[in-house]
Amino acid sequence: MPELCRFYGMVIRMLFDDTVKHYKPHVHVQYAEYAASVGIDGEILAGELPAKQMKVLQAWLVMREEELYKAWTLAVRKEPIQTIEPLG
Repeated sequence: MPELCRFYGMVIRMLFDDTVKHYKPHVHVQYAEYAASVGIDGEILAGELPAKQMKVLQAWLVMREEELYKAWTLAVRKEPIQTIEPLG
């Protein structure tokens, strides 16, 4: 699972060809003991994150939306993806 970004204790990854369980474009986020699958639109698809981290993640998703959709397209095709700039 390639790492897209890491900031404020969160690690954000995207799986290759990950369209079976969650049909919409999404990322996988880990923060301490928390883990969640979150749509690029900010919707939690599975798992949970603390409210503060979720708000920070949602801000990043909005700021990096174009890059994230581009990465999703590549990941679905099983092509290499680039890292994406963190917040801050």
